[in-house]
Amino acid sequence: MSSVTVSPKFQVVIPAAERNRLGIRPGQRIEVLVYEGRLEFIPVSKPRAMRGFVRGIDTSVPREGDRV
Repeated sequence: MSSVTVSPKFQVVIPAAERNRLGIRPGQRIEVLVYEGRLEFIPVSKPRAMRGFVRGIDTSVPREGDRV
């Protein structure tokens, strides 16, 4: 786990190791979420890039009658 320092302009630099692990690129949008007293930064992906990310998931779950 890495730590960062908040600048006087409230900016932070995401460490290179974490940027590389998540594939974050310059100009990419990041969602900021406050959750249970902490900040979470979530990279925004284009819907087309997420196509097929759940390939092979079991869709044979029981469903309510109006969801068939």
